[in-house]
Amino acid sequence: MRLKTLLGDYPVTRALKEGRVASALVQLDFADVKPPHAGFKRVVRDLEFDVAEIAIVTFLMAKAFGKPYVLLPAVMFGRYQHPYLVSVAPLKPKQLEGKRVAIRSNSVTTVAWLRGILADDYGLDLGKVKWIAFEEAHVAEYRDPPNSERAPAGKTALGMLLAGEVDAAILSDPVPQDARLQPVIPGPQAAAADWAKRKHALQINHMVAIRKELVGDISKEVFRLLSESKKLAERETGKALEGCPFGIEENRRNLEVAIDYVHRQGLIPRRYAVDELF
Repeated sequence: MRLKTLLGDYPVTRALKEGRVASALVQLDFADVKPPHAGFKRVVRDLEFDVAEIAIVTFLMAKAFGKPYVLLPAVMFGRYQHPYLVSVAPLKPKQLEGKRVAIRSNSVTTVAWLRGILADDYGLDLGKVKWIAFEEAHVAEYRDPPNSERAPAGKTALGMLLAGEVDAAILSDPVPQDARLQPVIPGPQAAAADWAKRKHALQINHMVAIRKELVGDISKEVFRLLSESKKLAERETGKALEGCPFGIEENRRNLEVAIDYVHRQGLIPRRYAVDELF
């Protein structure tokens, strides 16, 4: 069976995409989409792919609107988001109330994680922030909240921040090496380590989804291929790959925290049980 597939280029997928891990049951036809998030609308709007990398927040929202995908317990990458919120003028997290913050969109996974962190750990009232979004959500049915507005055409988050048109911005990885930029969360690396210790969780970015009708032998085979590709990468490097845990139990706590944050921000109507996702 040929499966139209969207997967990015990571150590965990390298052997699979190079054909060094193969199957007699399925063939993955990889779409040439770089970066992979450029194809996420095609996943949840056009239902174009059989197997697809997907941002965890996009997946949860797609589930809420009945899109025909389930998760495979395979994380493509996760990271701690604390360093990606920056400003020019010194700002503490609580001081973002009443301020303008540039974001790619209201449903971007990095944004959702950071909002949860700001609300939980720093007492920020998310409703008192004006979010300046550059894109609509991947899921077409979602509508931006009242305290969000669309950025002017032709602008960039970094450009607006440096011009003083916004007070802070959540930027993509890597954050530009610019002496004018400073993290809003004090000591972001130490804060991330503290968050991980308290929450016992990794902040997942992207996982893998598969069409519901392929659940069974096909989904198990796709997961086997992903797992073998990961194992081969680990054998070749001689160390475990960080930020990409595989397995339901290995991701249960990660997903519980993600679901809680996303629900509290009004992006999904209820807190799903982890086992509902698979």
